[in-house]
Amino acid sequence: MDTQVWSQFIRENWLVIVIALVLLFAVVNLVKTMLKWAIVIVIVAGLLVYSGVTIDQIGNAVSKVKEETVGTLKNEAQEVMLKEARDAVYTSNSDGTFTITTPNIEVKGTAGEDKVNVTFRGVSLGQWSVNETVKSFIEEARKAQGANQ
Repeated sequence: MDTQVWSQFIRENWLVIVIALVLLFAVVNLVKTMLKWAIVIVIVAGLLVYSGVTIDQIGNAVSKVKEETVGTLKNEAQEVMLKEARDAVYTSNSDGTFTITTPNIEVKGTAGEDKVNVTFRGVSLGQWSVNETVKSFIEEARKAQGANQ
């Protein structure tokens, strides 16, 4: 995207941009539910569409932000796994599944499988392959459970 085009757009439509920003700040400060984020997205999308940005460009930007956010959450979750492994509660079920819970993480899986479901601070991060970090987290949780029994 050309900076001169954006500069020209801002000069020509500064009033619309100011109104959109005031609406965004009002929504973020006054609305306290998840609806707030839906309204914010609608306002930003409306402003972008008004500016001439295509849906493909918006989709690419959203995908990129989503990938970066999930990547950041995964990295943070792995760091927390290592820190909270000693406090983990390992629960083994009769059907071969297990659940490991800590204050911030929940890992569910089946013994012997390569995939586990990870939830970090109440947000599902989907299925993860059992890498070295996850494997050591599971082993540490088992050791902690064995020591507590």
